[in-house]
Amino acid sequence: MTQPAAVVVLAAGEGTRMKSRTPKVLHEIGGRSLLGHALHAARALEPARLAVVVRHERDAVAAHATALDDGVTIVDQDEIPGTGRAVQCALTALDAAVRGAALVHAAPGSAPGGEVAALHGPVVVMAGDTPLLDAGTLAELLRAHTEDGNAVTVLTTTVTEPHGYGRILREGGAVVGVVEERDATTEQRQIREINTSTYVFDAAVLRDALGSVDQDNDQGEVYLTDVVALAHRQGLGVRAISVDDSWLVEGVNDRVQLAALGAELNRRTLEQWMRDGVTVVDPGTAWVDVEVELARDVTLLPGTQLHGRTRVGEGATIGPDTTLRDVVVGAGATVVRTHGSDAELEAGSTTGPFAYLRPGAHLGEQGKIGTFVEVKNASIGAGAKVPHLTYVGDADIGEGTNIGASSVFVNYDGVAKHRTRIGAHARTGSDNMFVAPVTVGDGAYTGAGTTIREDVPPGALAVSGGPQRNIDGWVLRRRPGSAAAEAAARALGGDATNLDATNPDATGQPDSDSGAPATAAANPGAAALSAQARAERARAVPESRTPRDHQVPGATGEKDSDR
Repeated sequence: MTQPAAVVVLAAGEGTRMKSRTPKVLHEIGGRSLLGHALHAARALEPARLAVVVRHERDAVAAHATALDDGVTIVDQDEIPGTGRAVQCALTALDAAVRGAALVHAAPGSAPGGEVAALHGPVVVMAGDTPLLDAGTLAELLRAHTEDGNAVTVLTTTVTEPHGYGRILREGGAVVGVVEERDATTEQRQIREINTSTYVFDAAVLRDALGSVDQDNDQGEVYLTDVVALAHRQGLGVRAISVDDSWLVEGVNDRVQLAALGAELNRRTLEQWMRDGVTVVDPGTAWVDVEVELARDVTLLPGTQLHGRTRVGEGATIGPDTTLRDVVVGAGATVVRTHGSDAELEAGSTTGPFAYLRPGAHLGEQGKIGTFVEVKNASIGAGAKVPHLTYVGDADIGEGTNIGASSVFVNYDGVAKHRTRIGAHARTGSDNMFVAPVTVGDGAYTGAGTTIREDVPPGALAVSGGPQRNIDGWVLRRRPGSAAAEAAARALGGDATNLDATNPDATGQPDSDSGAPATAAANPGAAALSAQARAERARAVPESRTPRDHQVPGATGEKDSDR
């Protein structure tokens, strides 16, 4: 492939029809800015120099360009309008760079002799707002230019509705010029072969011709297209290379075109992945950015969106209704109805439904992040499970550990974040609070409802809180006449309307809930009923029963297996 002397990307326009504070070339499709797509295609040609011409929102566009490619030369267009002036400014900057390089490499004490150093060879000029224009098309244009020895080669296409585009003028089949829409005659506006704003010029021809171009046109601009007619009049080789696929050279002028090009790019991206062995169940609802990597036998279910540099391993299934950005998914993993960014899910793991993966989330092989679980800056080991309703922030969970439902890793003390560490093969109860910094050792258990404020040794059972206290008759006293009181009375074998709400147990002791004295004589029937109920409960439950917090195995409030 012929190496161009330079590629010039035009990115100085305001893009008023976008009606946006964001410069047009910084709007995105397929996970890249419009300018990013142009630079990606340009860099694939391996040019000796790459320049981006800027003006509108100069600093933002320049910063974005250099962030994408630190080898670009940023060129400022002055107040003189037009694409011709933009390229003229670029040539001036590139010539200066060539002269500077020549001086650096000159022998000590010598001066560059002969001709003054300047850019020479083929120069590719392209717009910064044609995101589907690929390196293959540019390479073909460059090849035709160099093989034919042309002075100017222009990329064209034929469309059914050419309104707004420059028209290609031909005489006897030969290209003789390009006329802009606003300067065209009625007859010329019927021409359907259009200019795509993509060219290859000989650097010397381009430099000389731009020195002769004026602003005598309807828009008062320096037209780059005038170089085509000037070269033809000088008898130099001018040729057009036409592409049948007009999408490749479609530009963006407003958000309607932005959306249309985004949809077309996504369609092409999905089609290529399907041909490479990926199953996309519903291409109409799946969106995959251009830098996403998918292995064979990946399945994308409806509503899947993969953004940024997401990578998915062989045989993994993503979706439905899943959005991942910069997430690494291992082979055979399953991710269901999950929103995630900057996370890693290793091979064979399962995530979701309704999981939220924040930056720094890591799930080991065969691990599980279940329903309504949020994970942030945390590592969950191989085979470990966080099945449901849990927040895991700033934590390390060892292999094979099971975290009970409704647990919270309390990582923030109001000033700083702290880390929780839970060892391997631990079992933690439902509704646990881990108040960081704290460590739970390998093989440890924690009871349901426990707040862990201190380290738990390996193999220990941690519980907090006292035994459960039941206040007999509370509903009958405090909610007389309610549905609950009626149900309680029926269960106790009496009628709630006949029970003394002030004396449930006829013990003569104060009401432990209210402090009110109780009178056994007030309602002996209620006293007898309460005594009978207590006796029945005593027969049903052994006196040596284990308090709720101490129940084992697991003391977790759920079976060891994730339900």
